[in-house]
Amino acid sequence: MSCGILPFTLCVKWRFGCGQTWCFLLFLFYFSHIVSGHIRYSIPEEMKKGSLIGNVAQDLGLDLKRLRSGRGRIVTGENIQYIELKTDKGILVVNERIDREQLCGDITPCSFSFEVILENPMELHQITVEITDINDHSPTFERNRIDFEISESANNGARFPLPSAGDPDVGVNGLREYFLTENDNFVLKQNSNADGKKYAEMVLQKPLDRETHPSLSLKLIAVDGGTPQRSGTVNIDITVLDANDNTPVFNQSVYKATVMENAARDTYVTTVNASDADSGSNSVVSYYFSDLNSGLRDLFAINEKTGIITITGSIDYEKDKKYELRIEAKDQGGFTDSSKVIIEVIDVNDNAPVISVMSFTSPVSEDSPPGTTIGIINVKDADSGDNGQITCKIEQNAPFQIKSTLRNYYTLVTDTVLDRESVSEYNITVVATDAGIPSLSTKRSFNLQISDVNDNAPVFSQRVYTAFIAENNSPGVSVLKISAKDPDENQNARISYILDVKNVGGSSISDYISVSADSGVIHAVRSFDYEQIKQIVFVVIAQDGGSPPLSSNVTVTILIQDQNDNPPQVLYPVQTGGSHVAEMVPRSADVGYLVTKVVAVDVDSGQNAWLSYKLHKATDRALFEVGLQNGEIRTIRQVTDKDAVKQRLTVIVEDNGQPSRSATVIVNVVVADSFPEVLSEFTDFAHDKEYNDNLTFYLVLALAVVSFLFITCLVSRILYHSSLPVIPYYPPRYSDTLGTGTLQHVYNYEVCRTTDSRKSDCKLGRAGSQNVLIMDPSSTGTMQRIHNEKSILDEPDSPLEVS
Repeated sequence: MSCGILPFTLCVKWRFGCGQTWCFLLFLFYFSHIVSGHIRYSIPEEMKKGSLIGNVAQDLGLDLKRLRSGRGRIVTGENIQYIELKTDKGILVVNERIDREQLCGDITPCSFSFEVILENPMELHQITVEITDINDHSPTFERNRIDFEISESANNGARFPLPSAGDPDVGVNGLREYFLTENDNFVLKQNSNADGKKYAEMVLQKPLDRETHPSLSLKLIAVDGGTPQRSGTVNIDITVLDANDNTPVFNQSVYKATVMENAARDTYVTTVNASDADSGSNSVVSYYFSDLNSGLRDLFAINEKTGIITITGSIDYEKDKKYELRIEAKDQGGFTDSSKVIIEVIDVNDNAPVISVMSFTSPVSEDSPPGTTIGIINVKDADSGDNGQITCKIEQNAPFQIKSTLRNYYTLVTDTVLDRESVSEYNITVVATDAGIPSLSTKRSFNLQISDVNDNAPVFSQRVYTAFIAENNSPGVSVLKISAKDPDENQNARISYILDVKNVGGSSISDYISVSADSGVIHAVRSFDYEQIKQIVFVVIAQDGGSPPLSSNVTVTILIQDQNDNPPQVLYPVQTGGSHVAEMVPRSADVGYLVTKVVAVDVDSGQNAWLSYKLHKATDRALFEVGLQNGEIRTIRQVTDKDAVKQRLTVIVEDNGQPSRSATVIVNVVVADSFPEVLSEFTDFAHDKEYNDNLTFYLVLALAVVSFLFITCLVSRILYHSSLPVIPYYPPRYSDTLGTGTLQHVYNYEVCRTTDSRKSDCKLGRAGSQNVLIMDPSSTGTMQRIHNEKSILDEPDSPLEVS
């Protein structure tokens, strides 16, 4: 082959281990979209595995680093990988034994092509390797012996076709000529078919004499042109028959016919005809294929009597476009004639396109820009003409395009921006359709996964969270669970919950609640007291695990619910260990007379603070009653002289909680019109708890107290002619409403007491409408009259000031 046929052609001589010199051609082609090149090498067949073919990196001008970083590899549609690319050296070597005859048969030149693909950026280089023939086959005949029956009357010049020898080698190594062993009767005549194949005929040059030589044995030798020369031999046995002086003659030297590809068995092809001028049995002609190799014998058959040729096998246009048959007509005397039948095959669209995947990338990041290449495919159709013209498209409506870059090569690219949260994967179906009638198509599906990027922040299931928790909860109790979702996946969707720390009432919010980073469960860190804090408002941040992370906030409100954890507190009468308050009721008091009012409060809220008052014990239950809602103690009948001077009432104050809580207060009432009247009862009244103490001490003390009180009363009536009541204690700003047991306005009060007393000292005062007696167990015998002032129970709305 000569060099300089195409531009950028380089002829390089390469010496292999066998000592022969071979030539390879280098073709470089450049395209606008993908860098590409075309190299052609020429090597002999039967090279050893690992034998060097060529330095592809040097021939393409590629750096070895580029070859490795681009993941250079060979892509071929064949099942056998004949060639291997050594990316570390940039060379091509033989990977599998190459038999030219097995690969190409008698087609010359014999070559095969493959592609070298590089990525990042994409490069495509086509490599063609031509396999040259070596003389590794000898000519062979299909039969070891050829039998002829020839009449002795055969005329000089009679031709007898001989079977052709087959030699799979081509060129100079193929079949060159035939030789016939020396004899007196026959000479060898050699001819060639239109395709260049040689065949031989024996020509009778001297009449046969059956009586002298009834049989002949010859040898036909076929030799090739290789070095060293190879040959094959077949024996020819000739039986001389008695006279038959006319030979069959075909009416055409060449017959032509056409058949459709994939024609059915027994399809008619053509009819050959030969006639014999003899009569009788000598005129009967039989038809045979004179030189039919095994491949054609399976495709065609000829009727020996009629000469009709039919199809017996599968006709494939892609394998053979034309068949040439040699027909022999033979009469009973052994005379023969030969003719040729040329059969043209008409192509039909019987091959669908074949889609081969050169490269495919999955997954693809969802932030890939439009136009990103995700795959390269090769589409071929073995048919010819319009039947081999291919169009490719994507079947479904998907955000991808298919573009043609090189002949039979297509690239799959993205058409729009991808969003994994909308569609996480695509099943892309590529349809390749030829232009035949009817058209044939092939589908190939690709599953493309979309990889995630962190482009979505967590979203809470609620805009605001509100939860309730009862006070006095256990520390660590779960209050509520917040939840956020992130449409991303894997680490980008892994959500952590973080408490936005701020101060609540001077303390950090983390002192009150905590948030589980993984589950979003909110726990109470401490026990809450409704009376101290009513609600907690804070912010929780949901942050994903992406890089950089994305987050969102939500406001959480925890409302503290009141529990009935506080019993009522009695504000009046004051219950202390050092003194007792005694209310004095005159014997002239009418029914409904207001003795006093029990004032209590409950620091709980709602129904837990609704108070009710009940009379639990009384010296005389028929004399007093307690208002259920307001705690007022009033007489329920007229006071009589028979009523005991000293009355002791036990009042229970109970709230409305579940369960309810209560407090007990003892109210001491003295029924008398004057102070001396109660004096005899007063000492015992104030000290009934110590009744069993030193009796002698009390008798002496009582005598001293009575004497002192008597003198004090006389002096008081003379000097002042009036008396002052002891004003009950009412706390400020408690309303006198039903259910609370508290007063409505602010009251100032004045109390006068003795000091430095030890035991059994009492202070007694009387108002215009009410008298209150205060006893101090710690006093020892002194008594003080309380300043006279109008009772606040008569005018509850009038303000008082402390003097």
